[in-house]
Amino acid sequence: MRNRWGRVLAGSLVALAATMLGGCVGQGEHDRLFETNRSLQSRNADLERENSELKLALDQIRGGVGRGEATMSELQRRNAELQRQLDQALGDLRSLESRLSSLNFGPVDSETDAALQALAAQYPDLIKYDSARGMLRFASDLTFDSGSAIVKENAKPAIDALAQILNSSAASQYEVVVEGHTDSQRIANPATLREHKTNRHLSAHRAIAVIEQLGSRGVGPTRTLASGWGEHRPAVTNTPSGNTPANRRVEIFLAKSRGGTATDAGTGSSSATPDQDLPPSRPMDITK
Repeated sequence: MRNRWGRVLAGSLVALAATMLGGCVGQGEHDRLFETNRSLQSRNADLERENSELKLALDQIRGGVGRGEATMSELQRRNAELQRQLDQALGDLRSLESRLSSLNFGPVDSETDAALQALAAQYPDLIKYDSARGMLRFASDLTFDSGSAIVKENAKPAIDALAQILNSSAASQYEVVVEGHTDSQRIANPATLREHKTNRHLSAHRAIAVIEQLGSRGVGPTRTLASGWGEHRPAVTNTPSGNTPANRRVEIFLAKSRGGTATDAGTGSSSATPDQDLPPSRPMDITK
């Protein structure tokens, strides 16, 4: 009997141990599954965040494509406009070249020559007259302030007097070509650079200013041409510093269309010393 109960008790202890051991294994599996689930939830959140970021990037790309198409369309429109302007400018240039090629530079008629000599004698510091070339040279330092394209008040009377000559019956046959020149000193003043990017710009703007002053006194715009040479056509060699007053000038040529001749072309000597340059038979650099 005692052995039987002993065997029962041993069996019970074995069963109890098995039950307890089975309970420990179940809890471990539960913990492992819990940790796995939490890890998967975290990974899912990461994937959802990455998906949102990718959607945002895709939307930005789609928007960029739309803006790119709009930008391309605008660039094409601007290119077409620039091409139109270029074609127009080339047409204007060909017209000007044709007009220049039809002009004769040289002595003017005796009446106009005498009037121009008298004008130069009246303003000897400001104007030099070359009778052989039909050219007046205005000293820029007396006509404009440094770096400026605004005609000085004390230079306007001389230009106004020239306009009176040009409007006379004898001189009305001539076209008026105004060339601006500078020395080789570079523009450094920021205020000047905003108005005139280079010496060529400055020289052209000064030529235009003289034409506008002539126009204000009745010289018609169809008779006048403006060009700017900058420092590229010096009258004398520029100094090492570039500061060369003799090269800062505005030259005004009276020219007649080919096929017609100036009546009684002046052959008398000039009261001013002629320039050493040749008449402008080369193509001119026209600046609008």
